[in-house]
Amino acid sequence: MDLFSQLEEVNKQKPLAEIMRPKTLDDFLGQSNVVAPNSPLLNLLKTQRLFSLILWGTPGCGKTTLARLIATKVEAQFIELSAVSSGIKEIKETVEKAREALRAGQKTILFIDEIHRYSKTQQDALLPHLENGTLFLIGSTTENPSFQVVPALISRVQVIRLNPINDVSMAKIVNRGFEYLEKNYQPVQYEEDVVKFIVNNARGDDRTALNMVENSYFASNFSNDTRLLTIEILESITQKRNTRYSIQEHYDCASAFQKSLRGSDADAAIYYLAKMIEAGEDPRFIARRLIVCAAEDVGLADPAAMRIAVDAYRAVEIIGLPEGRIPLANAVVYVARAPKSNKVCMAIDSALADIEAGNDFAPPMHLRDAHYKDAKKYGFGEGYIYSHDAPDVYQQFLPDELVGKKYLEI
Repeated sequence: MDLFSQLEEVNKQKPLAEIMRPKTLDDFLGQSNVVAPNSPLLNLLKTQRLFSLILWGTPGCGKTTLARLIATKVEAQFIELSAVSSGIKEIKETVEKAREALRAGQKTILFIDEIHRYSKTQQDALLPHLENGTLFLIGSTTENPSFQVVPALISRVQVIRLNPINDVSMAKIVNRGFEYLEKNYQPVQYEEDVVKFIVNNARGDDRTALNMVENSYFASNFSNDTRLLTIEILESITQKRNTRYSIQEHYDCASAFQKSLRGSDADAAIYYLAKMIEAGEDPRFIARRLIVCAAEDVGLADPAAMRIAVDAYRAVEIIGLPEGRIPLANAVVYVARAPKSNKVCMAIDSALADIEAGNDFAPPMHLRDAHYKDAKKYGFGEGYIYSHDAPDVYQQFLPDELVGKKYLEI
């Protein structure tokens, strides 16, 4: 490291979250399902065998930290790239470094943060080097890899799901943060409610939690060389908590919303409506899901549900948000509480399945169009009875091959 780089490093104000990163797997909190004793991952690391993987989890759950700890455990060269600022050029440079390391008997782990941001071409560029063992990949992503990573790459890696850090582990992380600050600066007094407030607002994100610890500590009041930290100080420096809403959660919330409507749980449906609105979901998307449910799950049990759902869609188009939340909420409650019947939906799906299976038959001759010159010559329309003139007279409407078939069981 040259002199300028040393000065740069000395003058950096490192965030507490960076300072507090665990140095060993024993200190890694909140992912007991992954790093528990005798877990598959730890057992593999004990053998010093490497494999490529993608760490999928919410922000601040420890993806980057775990990747670094794995590299340390197996004494591998660790090269870190961000998918936001790197591309094929950097991948090629890393491959050359990995080859040099192999000549010296060292393996290489390439860590790519936000790997879902790589294009298909960039992801494909990794494939040959994973196949021939030149390097091992650890990718991190907040998005479901099934949606965001190309199948060819998914087939060559293990996907490990990391959970948001649980409240017990988060409380330990928060207290460790305060202990570090007390040791290096001044003592601080704070109530247990302060820890609960930070844990609740961090939502499983240890980076957010430690940022709150650091900011609240230095914003606290002095009294006799001791800092006094209160809930009021935390509330004053904490901005509105953002609703976590990834692509995966877009699908998950839409699914839970529609299933809550189908299950007639108006409270759950209102909750998911609020979550989607707060996360910035397009209200027209929400209204479309509502219309689908009114048609599919309520159906003819209450035809008014469809009209109310469509009216809600038009309302949000006209007035937008935030006012549009009210007609949406009205429609959500109505559809959730309406009686349910999917018989019409099952009827049309059954008919479609028959046609797809090859039961694609022509209408009976007497039902065919007879409004052109040569129709009668072919026998089209012959024998048709105008139903209004003779409503009680039996007439066959299904194709000959499907006579007696019942699609609608009402």
